[in-house]
Amino acid sequence: MRKNIVLTFILAIAALVPAAAFGQTAVNVKPSVVTGDVTSISDAKIVLKTKDGDLEVLLSDKTDYKRVPPENPVLKAAVASSRTDIGEGDKLLVTGVFGEDKKVLPARAVYLMTKSDLAQKTKADTEKWTTRGVSGKIMAVNAQTNQITLESRGLANTTTVTVTPKADAKFLRYAPNSVKFSEAVASSISDLKAGDMMRAAGEKGADGTKFAAEEVISGAFQTIAGTVKSVDVANNSVVITNSQTKKDVTIDLSLASTLKKFPEEMANRMAQLQGGGGRPGAAGGQSGTAAGTGRTAAGGTPATAGGPPEGAGQGRGGFGGARGGIDEMLERFPNITAADLKVGDVIAISSTKTQNVDHVTAIKLLAGVEPFLRIAQASSAGGQRGGRGQGADGGFTIPGLDGFGGP
Repeated sequence: MRKNIVLTFILAIAALVPAAAFGQTAVNVKPSVVTGDVTSISDAKIVLKTKDGDLEVLLSDKTDYKRVPPENPVLKAAVASSRTDIGEGDKLLVTGVFGEDKKVLPARAVYLMTKSDLAQKTKADTEKWTTRGVSGKIMAVNAQTNQITLESRGLANTTTVTVTPKADAKFLRYAPNSVKFSEAVASSISDLKAGDMMRAAGEKGADGTKFAAEEVISGAFQTIAGTVKSVDVANNSVVITNSQTKKDVTIDLSLASTLKKFPEEMANRMAQLQGGGGRPGAAGGQSGTAAGTGRTAAGGTPATAGGPPEGAGQGRGGFGGARGGIDEMLERFPNITAADLKVGDVIAISSTKTQNVDHVTAIKLLAGVEPFLRIAQASSAGGQRGGRGQGADGGFTIPGLDGFGGP
């Protein structure tokens, strides 16, 4: 969500920069807008870490300073500030005209979002999705009645939630091959399709089966699993044999791809819960614990009888007793690279759904997922297709590969 705030901030200010910050600038001089994080500051300059590397920003008595509140990141909400308000780690947007060498930027205006302001905003947004969120797979959309039927899945059970967007509800759609809020685009209920993944923030009904949405973000994702056939470390790609179609799939790994490995014991225990091997969650079972170890999942609370439906209060995922449980666990899994993958490994990836089923770009990749596939295959062979280990499309469910990103 922090990146989303900053992006709104950048767009709002950049649109007004020529008039607000430069006045009657010479026609042949192009003003620049640069954003980054403060790494050091003195009376004369600021060193800014930007996407293109470090940049020296020169300050003068003519530099104008403004502080922008993260909760309303637009130019008209900015208030007067000063250099002394800026500290290391703060986010800045700087306007100015580069010299010929483009190594330094004399600052005409500096727009500031402090690290503490951003942290408070992020905390508030996280709380909103924790206490006022629901997530899951869209089962049906009725534009006439303005209702969305959502399947919110937990480890021990599945709950159907009827989501009704409010009149002023905000809709966003994840961009292709991305689960970043900062890259999401404006959307509407007409863009929603059965099978899409969706998150909403708003007001829950008393029994957890009805939800009035104020914000909705959706995307079309797929999970593909299979056995590694070849690895191209130089090109950061891998070819797998799809476990369902038995066809080869080329998977590109971008810089934005998340690559993790499921710890073996945890994968085994969570797979057993999906397959019905654990105690029922409503009877005080393991659905709210980290991989059935008896410890509460990070950021989570144990599931209890009479409590809210699993997944109904989760801003991410739909696994564990509270929002963020599986995703926070996923963060602690070992990071891997393409070089760590070997022929014969079983992996699973999430990606955007596209027409090209033979070549995809991974959003997330998880190694060590053999137990989940074994449970799914055993359920299918035993006539239990569509059970907890199966996806709505007859596939499988692997915690952490739902496609969602954090707020």
